This record gives sequence, C-alpha cells and structure tokens, in this order.
Amino acid sequence: MARDEELKQRWQQVVDKLSAQFADGEVLDLDAIIYLIGVQELGKPHNKYKKDHKIDLMHIAICRLLEPYGYYEFEFFDDDGWPHYKVLDQLPNLKAGEQSVLMKEAIVTYFLEKAYIS
Repeated sequence: MARDEELKQRWQQVVDKLSAQFADGEVLDLDAIIYLIGVQELGKPHNKYKKDHKIDLMHIAICRLLEPYGYYEFEFFDDDGWPHYKVLDQLPNLKAGEQSVLMKEAIVTYFLEKAYIS
C-alpha cells in the first residue's frame, strides 16, 4: 500500500474513533484533535478550560507531536503541572497543505504509539 494511502486510512481511523468517543458522532477537525491531544498530555481531562488555556493546550499538543521530528524537546513540568518544551529547530516554511499533512502524520504516529489505533 502506498504511504499516502496508508496515512489517509489511518487518519480516517483516528477521526472516526475520536469523533465517536468525544463528539457524539460529529466529525472532529484537525484543530479539535490537536486540542484533545493537548488535554491528554496535560493529564487533566475533566477541567473546563478558558479560551487562553485552550490555545496553550493546542501548543502543548503541537510541541509533543513534533518532538519526534526534532523540532521541540520536553523541558519540565511547572508547578501547575503544565509541560514546557524548548525549541530545538525552526519549522520549515510549509504551505498550508504541507502543514496539514505533517500534523496528520504526527497525530497518526502519536496514536499508533499509544496503541489507540493499529
């Protein structure tokens, strides 16, 4: 199977499974999935988050997702339990479609590592 086709199938598996689990069947978009990963990484799924914290949660997720690619490195947890990352390398200038593919690939890899999908 071609790499692109495999990514497409696994991405759909992630979307279907998360949408069923968290969105009452509505289809979650890329940003919503990134947000859920941020909540997972923070480890406080039952908290209510204000808009500023939602942006911070998405940042946590992006750092975690791109860590294996060498762009970020985990540094520490602060006193409130929030993870902090340092930038190791600047992200390359990517077109919107390329950014989307990179994030989808990183998300699929994340959920494969967590054994959420196979």
